[in-house]
Amino acid sequence: MLGPVILAASRSDRLRRVVSAAPVTKPVVNRFIPGESVDQIVPIIVDATSKGLELTMDVVGEDITTPEQAAAARDAYLELIEHLKALDLGTRAEMSVKLSMFGQALEGGHELALSNVRPVVEAAAAIGTTVTLDAEDHTTLDSMFAIHEELRKDFPQTGCVIQAYLFRTEDDARRLAAAGSRVRVVKGAYKEPASVAYQEKPEIDKAYIRVLRILMEGDGYPMVGSHDPRIVEIAQELARRAGRKPGDFEFQMLYGIRTEEHVRLAREGHRMRVYTAYGTDWYGYFMRRLAEKPANLLFFLRSVLTKN
Repeated sequence: MLGPVILAASRSDRLRRVVSAAPVTKPVVNRFIPGESVDQIVPIIVDATSKGLELTMDVVGEDITTPEQAAAARDAYLELIEHLKALDLGTRAEMSVKLSMFGQALEGGHELALSNVRPVVEAAAAIGTTVTLDAEDHTTLDSMFAIHEELRKDFPQTGCVIQAYLFRTEDDARRLAAAGSRVRVVKGAYKEPASVAYQEKPEIDKAYIRVLRILMEGDGYPMVGSHDPRIVEIAQELARRAGRKPGDFEFQMLYGIRTEEHVRLAREGHRMRVYTAYGTDWYGYFMRRLAEKPANLLFFLRSVLTKN
């Protein structure tokens, strides 16, 4: 019930100002977003990889209104790549990008986003790593998939994300699994109408498992984006039935959520990648984390009450 309300709040400039100004906000945000600059995030990367974890890095920020802002987002990722180059981690540290940051919603946005994201993908490939294109709301997906297909012509390791709650996703999964691409499946974190997406958790969970089975039985590389213990168990069983070894797929979870589980899965020999966001424009990302999981909202509210 609260999820749609929080997602609506994520688009409110007034609430953004209130939440950002609250004294308790910053310590809570730090649980999910451990730094604002690339210099602050490097020690986080070093610490995580020393524990056998892998990462996908996200420079937060989606409210892009000018081509100059889109270019600045591109440059922020290029700066990150320069720091990753010095760490020599290869695919243990990849990147996730939202095409909205690269100008997708602006005039001529499809071409603008492609022209901005291509240098990032090229630079990532040059240091031995790759990029995954995040999924956003359903109106952006045809453009995202087209850009993904175009990038894979030169950089076949480029990944993408599909969202289980959308009706279209099983068909997308079949197409992508056959193409042999890297695909992260998540439940979905945007407010979508009932005409295009499942609305109830049991339906979404069932859809997730159907999509995951398609990916596990296909020729691609599945990336299981879920904190749900039941989904984690089912993913391992589906992988076993499909004849996949632990290195033939990976788990992905968010920084700050179920951190002990991150380490446990890595110790068991699974590839465990932590989605780690950083940057100053954290509000939209933070609000979606609250919307996705009631425990996150309770954590935030408990912190507010404690501080008061």
